[in-house]
Amino acid sequence: MHNSTKLGLLSFIVCCFWGLNLKAQQEFTVNAVVFEKNSKIRLTEATVFNKRNKYVALTNGIGLFNIKAAVGDTLVVTKLYYDDAKIVVGFSKDMVVNLTKNTNMLDEIVVNKTRVIDEIKKDYKGGVPTGKVSVLSFLSPLSAIYGLTSRDGQNARRFSRYYNNELQQSHVDAFFNKSIVSSNTGLKGKELDDFMFNYRPDYEKSKNWTTYDGIKWIKDSYKKYSDTAKKVN
Repeated sequence: MHNSTKLGLLSFIVCCFWGLNLKAQQEFTVNAVVFEKNSKIRLTEATVFNKRNKYVALTNGIGLFNIKAAVGDTLVVTKLYYDDAKIVVGFSKDMVVNLTKNTNMLDEIVVNKTRVIDEIKKDYKGGVPTGKVSVLSFLSPLSAIYGLTSRDGQNARRFSRYYNNELQQSHVDAFFNKSIVSSNTGLKGKELDDFMFNYRPDYEKSKNWTTYDGIKWIKDSYKKYSDTAKKVN
């Protein structure tokens, strides 16, 4: 084989590999659906985090999400009460993700819910609230007011506050969870737990955040965390 032919073949091979590498790095939109494993339940408000480009997405009301990614990217899918899932992006633009229930966490939830109900019974001695107003409320405004100020009404409002707080904390979790924090700080184990405890934003601060705002908060907080650690040492 002539040298010129060898050189041409080598150039062709290099171009092919370069083209494949370029294609692998080119971003496209990944469309996916998240299910509970071994069921047909679609999971809403699961957080999807691309470890390379730091993009974040949330599943919608029917478990769907889309996110910018490239071939070879790792997507970390997280949801409260489920084990995290790591997915490597291939050439397909459509994916199905399955999350496994965290049974240990579910046991803890049952215990906590039981404690809440026991506290309400102890405080109000009225049993579990129904949240309903008496039928008489449709006939008399005074009855409606009584229904809202009675023990049952108080119990219902207490549950409502508890539920709303859970929703707010879920919103914060979308921007400030272990996967995202660890990926942007490198923290692990006890240091990660300490950082998340001390620098977790409240709902009012984060309710209008974009992904950029969430990551900026983590990085700015990590700088404060690092500066404090240096002073202590």
